[in-house]
Amino acid sequence: MKKWAFLLACCLLSGCAKHAPASSSDVRIIYPKAEEIAYTQTDSSMNALRVQKDQVYQGNLVLINSDYAVHPEGVQTDIVALSSHRELVNGFGLLDNSIELSQRVAEQFGKMVAAAAKDDVNHFIISSGYRDLEKQDQLYQEKGTDYALPAGKSEHNLGLALDIGSSLESMDQAPEGKWLKQHAADYGFILRYPKDKTKITGIQYEPWHFRYVGLPHSKIMQSNNLTLEEYLGWLKEHKTVYVNVEGQRYEITYKDVPRETAFQIPVDHTYELSGDNQDGVIATIYL
Repeated sequence: MKKWAFLLACCLLSGCAKHAPASSSDVRIIYPKAEEIAYTQTDSSMNALRVQKDQVYQGNLVLINSDYAVHPEGVQTDIVALSSHRELVNGFGLLDNSIELSQRVAEQFGKMVAAAAKDDVNHFIISSGYRDLEKQDQLYQEKGTDYALPAGKSEHNLGLALDIGSSLESMDQAPEGKWLKQHAADYGFILRYPKDKTKITGIQYEPWHFRYVGLPHSKIMQSNNLTLEEYLGWLKEHKTVYVNVEGQRYEITYKDVPRETAFQIPVDHTYELSGDNQDGVIATIYL
């Protein structure tokens, strides 16, 4: 058995790791001891993945708020005008033809809408998606601080956030809003500005604003009622956690990146990297 697999098996079976409470039975978190993740670069079952400083500013988990602005590296490179890609607009409407979004995020949104339709929830509208800095500044000048954020301080400048509406009624009352509150995390989305977290996010409750962070992060946040700010702080505190989410096992590791650092990645395993837009990078490994 390879070293990383052996260590993980010991962690899971011996009961020596600390288990974190979670409100959902399909999310299980294990905090390993330091010696259980002490990989070495000479281990033939591992690859050393070197990460540069610019990775801090890009990825699904970057934090954008009044303290942390969007870096050019963080803007998604697959931004498309949804009205020009009708294959992406199935089962929902667009408020207008100018709406843009990351193609990858639009594809995930389409899968989510298709799942909602099976529950007879099918009146979704995207009212806003990606905005460049010029458009964000124009909105800020027109609406002011109560309704908009300065250019570079809005998640809409990333391409990972979208405002979702219903053609029936307001999202805090509509079936679409209620369905998303329960199921959005299954598809990698979070309600970014919850009603009970305004002191943490600094933003008033927005039942329409959803952010793509990807799996398993969305499920962990939902299960433990964490905002993105709280989740990144939790990862920074624990450094490495093992997570089982609906039958899939993950290793999630946070590292500070002063200039360059390295992650130990099991050979032939899928992984994703994301910066936090602050100090570090998170590696998510599919085990």
